[in-house]
Amino acid sequence: MKRFLRCGWASLACSLSGIALGQAPGQAAEFGQPPEWAREAIWYQIFVERFRNGDSTNDPRPEYMQGAYPGFVPDDWQITPWHQDWYEQEDWAKVEGENFHKLAAARRFGGDLQGVLDKLDYMQHLGITAIYFNPLNDSPSLHKYDARHYRHIDRTFGPDPVGDTVIIDAENPVDPATWKWTAADQLFLKLIREVHRRDMRLIIDYSWNHTGNSFWAWKDLVKNQAESRFRDWYDIVSFDDPETPENEFQFKGWLGVKTLPELKKVNVSGKRERHGHVFDGDLHPEVKAHIFNITKRWLDPDGDGDPSEGVDGFRLDVATHVPLGFWRDYRKFVRGINPDALLLGEAWWTKWPDELMDPRPFLQGDIFDSVMHYQWYKPARRLFAHAEGGLKPTGFIAEMNRVYAGYSPAQTQNLMNLVASHDSPRFGTSFQNKHKYKYRMGARGNKELKLGPPSTEVVREMRMMLLHQFTFTSAPHIWSGDELGMWGADDPDCRKPILWDDVKHRPQVFTPDGQRHAPIPVKPDMEMFNFHRELIALRKKRPDWSRGQLNYILANDNAMTLVYRRKLDKRETFVAFNLSGELQTIRLTTGNSTKKEILVESNLGSVAGIRHEKSATNLTISPYSGVAIGVE
Repeated sequence: MKRFLRCGWASLACSLSGIALGQAPGQAAEFGQPPEWAREAIWYQIFVERFRNGDSTNDPRPEYMQGAYPGFVPDDWQITPWHQDWYEQEDWAKVEGENFHKLAAARRFGGDLQGVLDKLDYMQHLGITAIYFNPLNDSPSLHKYDARHYRHIDRTFGPDPVGDTVIIDAENPVDPATWKWTAADQLFLKLIREVHRRDMRLIIDYSWNHTGNSFWAWKDLVKNQAESRFRDWYDIVSFDDPETPENEFQFKGWLGVKTLPELKKVNVSGKRERHGHVFDGDLHPEVKAHIFNITKRWLDPDGDGDPSEGVDGFRLDVATHVPLGFWRDYRKFVRGINPDALLLGEAWWTKWPDELMDPRPFLQGDIFDSVMHYQWYKPARRLFAHAEGGLKPTGFIAEMNRVYAGYSPAQTQNLMNLVASHDSPRFGTSFQNKHKYKYRMGARGNKELKLGPPSTEVVREMRMMLLHQFTFTSAPHIWSGDELGMWGADDPDCRKPILWDDVKHRPQVFTPDGQRHAPIPVKPDMEMFNFHRELIALRKKRPDWSRGQLNYILANDNAMTLVYRRKLDKRETFVAFNLSGELQTIRLTTGNSTKKEILVESNLGSVAGIRHEKSATNLTISPYSGVAIGVE
């Protein structure tokens, strides 16, 4: 069935509004609106431990890892070389006799903030405008979601872990007047300055739902039980009775994980048994005060009322597990310090692996400005990767109208559209394996999973997806390494060390179960890098890509063709896709414009033929290809 969709500006059934309203350039955002800078952001996500080892003198040591999964540090443990074949076990791991995935969490590669500083020019060259850091807080794990101290940057991310340990241990954690700046903290403040000097922004990740079991307040509670000064900070089921031989101590860990004790919620109402639904309530007042002190520390580090030397916002972990009352107060607090700060929440699953959460309760102007927009990725993957049984163009439009329905123009512009993250398979692996998103995408649970580089056919699909991502409404996001063509299954395999051109990586030889196969070269894919860079440069150059009105022009399910238009003032872009295995010709009504040009093709030869007429353009598009045509 062939369908031409001509829709008016106000019709959400067929179009997504895209014109910025209200906020003038340089003016701070209104309380209920996202900041202006986030609407044009090109996001780059960094997981520091695996980004780059810029300083080998601060590499993690066993004493800094106590309390992290798997619960012990193996004998003779050592840093894993950056260039190692991912599935090749270290000598210390082989001695333990455990499977690869159990001991992968004990690995450290030594990524640090100096490594990030060393690569800021690389990110600027790529065209990045905003960095999202996974947690930087001091923690024993590789991922840092099990905080040991919220108030400090991880000691192994800075230049002096030993000296930082002395400083941290001398402070009173509940009294901000005693808090000092560690060497790691100071290096992060330098990083903020260097990021801002390049006209880039940065946000940092925190989990206000739980801590690690090495968190200072938790350690006091475990030791002193009901007598602890912090007995009300956590969700305790029962304390140990010293008069009995049994240990009755029970508490709630996040999703049952006992190494991640949950902070206490109060005045809770409307909470369901199943996660993925919002509920009302708050955090315990003392916990809340501590969190606010941490937040202020990084928003305005010198406390002078000028937030320009601080972070530009926060990504908030497992947001549905924290009460709405807390989040509302948190926004007021953050915006009171920096009216231009961004709050970006994680609103992911309601019922894995089939039902994603509706994030709208967080996006009413009183809580978050944006979310990690998995809700966009899932239907887009079905269309461009022909995954999960595939999706027709008309079905894709229906899904996108559902996903974006009811949002203001500012909200649609600043949602974070991501194809991969630290919590999902790499972009290439997600497209290479066509079954449900994240379902059986872990290498430990699916021996049929394709774990090598994507095929030529899959790369064509990926490049179509990237063309869509960078020409569509919402802010595009890159999980560091995807721009270099990295591949990897779900966590932990999506967290491999980044492929740098000055590191000679060993070829991929080993499988997850220790077997061997023919060597696969492991090196940066510069064609993929250059395509990302080209798309980023065009998105910056063409405001219609980020702010323009979006209309669907053509959806032909039989021919598997899709066309949409981005229009802002007199500038417009037509984005056309041929998702079939045959040549397809599309006629675009381009009006009387004198300037029509091919801006970018998803693959060399995407446009097999083009003929311009007075008010139309006829495009012949190669199979599995896309093209953006600029009209002015």
